[in-house]
Amino acid sequence: MARQPDGPPPPPTVQKLRIRYAKRGRLRFASHRDLARALERALRRARVPMAFSAGFSPHPKISYLGAAPTGSASEAEYVEIGLAERCDPEAVRAALDAALPEDIAVLECVEAVQGTGSLADRIDTSVWRVELPGVRLVELAPAVEKFLAADVVTVAKRTKNGLKDVDARPAVASASAAEEAGCAILHMVVRQVTPAVRPDDVLAALTAVADLRPPLPPRAVREAQGRLDDTGTVADPLGPDRAARTRCQGEHATV
Repeated sequence: MARQPDGPPPPPTVQKLRIRYAKRGRLRFASHRDLARALERALRRARVPMAFSAGFSPHPKISYLGAAPTGSASEAEYVEIGLAERCDPEAVRAALDAALPEDIAVLECVEAVQGTGSLADRIDTSVWRVELPGVRLVELAPAVEKFLAADVVTVAKRTKNGLKDVDARPAVASASAAEEAGCAILHMVVRQVTPAVRPDDVLAALTAVADLRPPLPPRAVREAQGRLDDTGTVADPLGPDRAARTRCQGEHATV
């Protein structure tokens, strides 16, 4: 007979909160594991009443979704937490934001409304802005056009099993070139596929099709995540929860 864990079972999850946070500045170089540890410490410092898994090694109920690659900043990282007590989402946001390092900002916290679906099902695409210091618009624009006109653009991608050839073209739903203060800017909408196609893979593809070679390190920022619709719009993944909560509040107000 299997041994049962000692002590009372952990309290059930009574509320789920969905959080959008940003990683900026020096913390864009932090790994996902380091960020996860920082978040768990901050939840303890903020005294958020976390729900825990059962078993011999209980863990706080935290689900991370689509972490940005190390080296990239992001304004749209998402995490879902389970609570053992009901809390005001805005109070949790403020307390968690105060407990985290300066370069991690908790931007939004909403309650997950039952029946609206999982957060993971609402995210399949990222919106990226990549600054290319030392590159001019007249260099970037034709490179983007050549990339978009290609059917296949194969790049060598480093994986845990070594280098692997990956076609970077299908993952890019759209891309455009702009310029600000003499610096070329690459805007792109990239589907989250397997294996993942990241900004550095797209830059490698631009090198392959147009020999574009930025002289300085690029600065990539993920501006949004969500589900891509037929019009090319990336929907806000927290929108359904906000809308459902507003409807519930309206129904209660009319009772």
